[in-house]
Amino acid sequence: MRFFVGITDSDWFSYLSSFEELDEVNFWQPSGSVDFKALLPGEPFLFKLHSPNDFIVGGGFFSHHSILPFSLAWSAFGTKNGVRTQEEMRTRIEKYRRGTANSKEDYCIGCILLESPFFFDRNDWIPLPDWRKPIVRGKGFAAEEEPGKSLWNRVQSILNAKNVVSQNESAVYSAKARFGAPQTILPRLGQGSFRILVTDVYKRTCAISGSHVLHVLDAAHIKPYTKGGEARRNQRPFAQTRPSYAV
Repeated sequence: MRFFVGITDSDWFSYLSSFEELDEVNFWQPSGSVDFKALLPGEPFLFKLHSPNDFIVGGGFFSHHSILPFSLAWSAFGTKNGVRTQEEMRTRIEKYRRGTANSKEDYCIGCILLESPFFFDRNDWIPLPDWRKPIVRGKGFAAEEEPGKSLWNRVQSILNAKNVVSQNESAVYSAKARFGAPQTILPRLGQGSFRILVTDVYKRTCAISGSHVLHVLDAAHIKPYTKGGEARRNQRPFAQTRPSYAV
């Protein structure tokens, strides 16, 4: 198993960590030019604050990566983007892109979709004293080899102590598995992740009408989730839109 340590800003972390419970978050990147291929679905993605705050402060479980117009990222995830409003998200994107602000541009951003996020209390933050300052996006580790093994053991011990559970209410890592062989979990997809994954599977095209009008495309279960339907990666669900298209 591998895990990835991604760099985020303190505002994103502080806002999302204020929620009591989240099923998913969008770890977005202001540039939409690079695909994220470091993890398989279900592998851990950990959050590290910008230097000089070189600490692991939480994480989640990788679901999917997509390069999306910022308007679609907002409509799919809303405040789970780590901002309070769409305007705040635009302002933050423009801050990091360092270009000329354009209130009408629908920027493309990289979206790393994470399920079952968790956020550590300040006294549980894990220091990374040897973090190289030139690393600006993040770094991958093998959980079975040093230094990744020791780092993942520390993360795992905090999760066990706090009894962190996945969306299907089974323990992410049971007490018996503590410091045992790393394992990948597949928590249930959140609704935003489900919408984006299905949209990408169908090549961002309506399955019935052939429409490519991306902002109106939405996803829905063939069988409603409340009646036993499941959001699984190997499904080929019917997906419908507001009001008349389907993905």
